[in-house]
Amino acid sequence: MKSLYGKFLVITVGTMLASAIVAFLAVNTYYHRYLKGENDAKNVKVAEEIALFIEANDGIDLPAYFDMLAGVGYKLLVKSPNDNSAVYGEAFRDDNLEDQAIQKVFSGEVYHGMREQKAETFVTGYFSNESANTVGVPFMYKGQTYALFLRPDIKMLFTEIHYLLGGMVIVMAIISILTMLVVARKLIAPIIVLTRATKKVGEEQFTSELSIERRDEIGQLAKSFQQMVDRLSDNDQIRKAFVSDVSHDFQSPLLNIKGYADLLSDEELPANERIHYAGIIQSETERLSTLTKQLLLLTSLDQLVSPLQKRVFRVDQQVKETVRKFQWLLQEKEISVMLETEEVTCKGDPAFLEKVWENLLSNALKYSPDGETIDIRLTEKANEICFTIEDTGIGMSSETKNRIFDRFYRADHSRTREVEGTGLGLSIVEQVVRLHDGRIEVISELGLGTTFIVYLPTL
Repeated sequence: MKSLYGKFLVITVGTMLASAIVAFLAVNTYYHRYLKGENDAKNVKVAEEIALFIEANDGIDLPAYFDMLAGVGYKLLVKSPNDNSAVYGEAFRDDNLEDQAIQKVFSGEVYHGMREQKAETFVTGYFSNESANTVGVPFMYKGQTYALFLRPDIKMLFTEIHYLLGGMVIVMAIISILTMLVVARKLIAPIIVLTRATKKVGEEQFTSELSIERRDEIGQLAKSFQQMVDRLSDNDQIRKAFVSDVSHDFQSPLLNIKGYADLLSDEELPANERIHYAGIIQSETERLSTLTKQLLLLTSLDQLVSPLQKRVFRVDQQVKETVRKFQWLLQEKEISVMLETEEVTCKGDPAFLEKVWENLLSNALKYSPDGETIDIRLTEKANEICFTIEDTGIGMSSETKNRIFDRFYRADHSRTREVEGTGLGLSIVEQVVRLHDGRIEVISELGLGTTFIVYLPTL
């Protein structure tokens, strides 16, 4: 049975049947171990009182008296001295009383058939309608010894209250099953909705809204699923935008390279224009190379499954080395760097953190006019490493500041090619800092420069 609803129904009914069987076995076992001795003694006492009454009233009409006892809820088997027997009340289902037991009663002993009955798993001793499941006592009547075997008539003992109780149990069972079916359907209904939504997500349809308003575990599951779908929808849009941006950023330099390469094929092209076109091709080639490297770096960051290769190293030495790498560009643009560093030790991935300093310094150089100053400070305070880089460049508007970490975002597309980037550098910076459990802040005003502050945890 594949349906969850069907499985729930089978399990519910099966549980009720199993519970009934276990309860029956438990009650039967309890009777055989603890109650049948008491039941035997109680019925022996009744039988002895009957025998005493008969012996005290020797002229009593014995059959009429026994009929009266049968009418109030007893089954009686009376054995006479001439081996005749008479049954009063409903007949026994099985007449299995042994002759040896009868002879013992004739000899004056009491027969404890209820107490001595064998315990069997699926036979409830109290309800076993057998002549052997009786108690027997002798009595004297008109000078002769008789044997009286007695047990309660179970059918007569079941009064209206017992039938009412039995009916109540049956009604309770029916109502319980029906209630469970309704509850099961209500429980399974949102799962069916989730299943359909999952199939839609598998078909890359992320627009469906789940109408499941519950506060239980299924409601929490639906809420988590909706959050997952929303995240997948955002990621899908980002992925499509990413592919579009990558295609555009590759297409533009490739078209430029193709166009200027065609111009270079003209043999009559002047030498100065040839050199200019070759420079543009080289610039576009370098741009493609940078874009490819940054895309590979972003891919490695996105697919980072194993932990970062962290080790303890001197951050101040790495920052100084990064500044030395850009010395040629600093001299070319006549930009001075004010570098203030403390001896700072960090536990992180040096290869990735180096990209942070390189991208931030490259960004500051790119948008700072010639002859300006860049301030770099590295300090340690309050269990944090603080790296600050401040330029006096073109600055950013509030809209640009809110989007600078978006991939491929470039605020001003009218800039010259010399200052135009790939739009991936700051995205790499933000992701590397986040992977190191750090944070980054941006302070900027249009025309007044920009300050980036990176916070990283200490050891």
